[in-house]
Amino acid sequence: MTRIINVYRDNPQPRLIRQVAEELDLGAVIIYPTDTVYGIGCDLYNKRGIERIRQIKKLDKRKRMSFICADLKDLSRYAQVSNNAYRTMKRFLPGPYTFVLDASPLVPKIMMTKQRTVGIRIPDCPISLAIVAQLGRPIITTSVSFPNGERLGDPYEIAEELRGRVELVIDGGVLDTTPSSVISMTDEAPEIIREGKGDVSSFTA
Repeated sequence: MTRIINVYRDNPQPRLIRQVAEELDLGAVIIYPTDTVYGIGCDLYNKRGIERIRQIKKLDKRKRMSFICADLKDLSRYAQVSNNAYRTMKRFLPGPYTFVLDASPLVPKIMMTKQRTVGIRIPDCPISLAIVAQLGRPIITTSVSFPNGERLGDPYEIAEELRGRVELVIDGGVLDTTPSSVISMTDEAPEIIREGKGDVSSFTA
């Protein structure tokens, strides 16, 4: 059964955030707002949840899924971050960017590409950051999109489309459907992988 709960976007209710974290800890797959689009996610260490997300989105196992960290200190536990990469990310995070980095040993194998890289987000969204902080572990983040490429920004439409396939939909208001910009920081010079909501002009100089 899929439930919808309303969480205040700018001032998330602690009781509801604890409830979401408890469900994630028990293996739930949830829909939640970010600073770009609605994401579908689970606990980073929930292998079954990751497999369910891939089934829902019909994702190839080689397709990278990203995850959300609480802050830069947390991010540095899950990725190898050079001084240059740290300075760059400090300028842009929290924000509408996904940074691709070399993975640390803490990242489960199911999340890694052949290149052993991961995509990590720190969105400028109090709801998603509060969930990660309360859970104490990162959560998977991949946009709510469907095989035809359609993205939905209305949580009630999403709940209807995914009824019975996710445990929880967090209503954080109607969102845009433009995804994050993706920047690779695996080399000294940043590489733009995808131009999305985040301004990428600083990475083209």
